Amino acid sequence: MSELLVDFITSLDGHASGEGWPGFWGLEGPEYLAWLGEQPEVTYLMGANTYRLMSGFAAGQVPSGQDEFRPEEEASVDELTQASKVVFSSSLEGPLTWANSTLVRDDAVEAVRAMKASGSGLLSTIGSLSLCRSLLRAGLVDRFRVVMFPVITGATGEERIYDGYPDVALEMIEHRTFDGRIQLVEYKPRVLEHPPLGAPA
Repeated sequence: MSELLVDFITSLDGHASGEGWPGFWGLEGPEYLAWLGEQPEVTYLMGANTYRLMSGFAAGQVPSGQDEFRPEEEASVDELTQASKVVFSSSLEGPLTWANSTLVRDDAVEAVRAMKASGSGLLSTIGSLSLCRSLLRAGLVDRFRVVMFPVITGATGEERIYDGYPDVALEMIEHRTFDGRIQLVEYKPRVLEHPPLGAPA
């Protein structure tokens, strides 16, 4: 049976990106990059918006406000290109042009449930906030990992990650600090029907 990891990189205030900021908020360091390079092989799961963005980067479209990719960003995109990717969308037309990408039009929750039951290895989300939220609500997420970068993007932050989430209890299974400033926390999530003080009498 496959394991499902929801994996986010965020600002401290929970934004997945920020207008005018480079990838990794420009704060990645050698320890963090080395750790990224040691990650096991995964199959990435994403929605249409993430696919359009990331496949655009792979095709050479530089993020807004930048003249060119930094080496760290280029390496990250190259690794994604080589990895297996499953894209859930009813709006994209197949076949997908980004290498190693498979388009799935079926309901994402049921498709991932079937992938977990019949597969092996690790499935991991990338971006795709609504997909992650749906998979969490359905109780399919085995591990919930967040790498927080030391910046608050109150004025320019985009893609607020936790809006629309249910209440979730989190059991910590891993934590680590990279380069003296980047904080990783990893949890086993459990969706709550109600908060502790909201339990039925």
